[in-house]
Amino acid sequence: MTGIVVLGSTNMDLVAYVAHAPKRGETVTGREFRTIPGGKGANQAVAAARAGGEVTMIGAVGSDEFGSLLRHTLESSGVDTDLLRTAEGPSGTAHIVVDDDGGNSIVVIPGANGTVTALAPGEEALIATADTLLLQLELPLSAVLEGAEAARRHGVRTVLTPSPAQPLPPELLAVTDLLVPNEHEAATLAGLADPHQAIVALLRQVPEVVITLGPAGCLYATRDTANPVTVPAPKVTAVDSTAAGDTFVGALAVALGEGRPVPEALTWASAAAALSVQRPGATSSMPYRTEIDAAS
Repeated sequence: MTGIVVLGSTNMDLVAYVAHAPKRGETVTGREFRTIPGGKGANQAVAAARAGGEVTMIGAVGSDEFGSLLRHTLESSGVDTDLLRTAEGPSGTAHIVVDDDGGNSIVVIPGANGTVTALAPGEEALIATADTLLLQLELPLSAVLEGAEAARRHGVRTVLTPSPAQPLPPELLAVTDLLVPNEHEAATLAGLADPHQAIVALLRQVPEVVITLGPAGCLYATRDTANPVTVPAPKVTAVDSTAAGDTFVGALAVALGEGRPVPEALTWASAAAALSVQRPGATSSMPYRTEIDAAS
């Protein structure tokens, strides 16, 4: 088992499926609507738990019906929610439009996630027991930084998904071990559109980077490697790419925690992500360990 703590968001995903996403001022008719538990933190927690990790979630749900369902979803996937807070008011929501090509656009409303501005009593002690801390940017940055600094104090690996993309303070980058942006986030952070150039720039700020490239796989490098390594993704037909990146990160954290060589870990995580895009939804699309093993 792998000790993973996730400090991150929980959102109820309100998903509309359409032939094509509406342009500004345009109204389109959708073919389906689903309410699916998600949020980048919860997504990564569920992905890691289903991949075989021992996972604990730190964050907050609201006092509404969505909050109860979000907590239940985590628990039913094997995620420990003992330190998951309940904040008065609404849970976070993500309003998602998915087109027939599997692409998506998302509006996130933080809700209860916005109340997590710092670590609460007991949370640093929990982080200290982990081998990996997973972080994203759907919580207030003050909490993300405090969690990363706590992990560094206790020798815990920090894996940061810089989404939604925003400028990252140097003090957060200084306590990040592995940065996992997608190609758009990497371009935003590095100011360079080409992933090979972006990864070189990002390695001046953090010691290890994986850039996910969608159907093209992922690009990996460390400060000590001469050239980035490309790991291809399985060729599949995408139905919904909403949770592909979070599935990748959750599975990658499990594989690295088990001590697998990085190329093997990336291949395994890519197989997990490829399985997820063939199914609709976020947490509902995430594969179990036996499925990932069979596909990798």
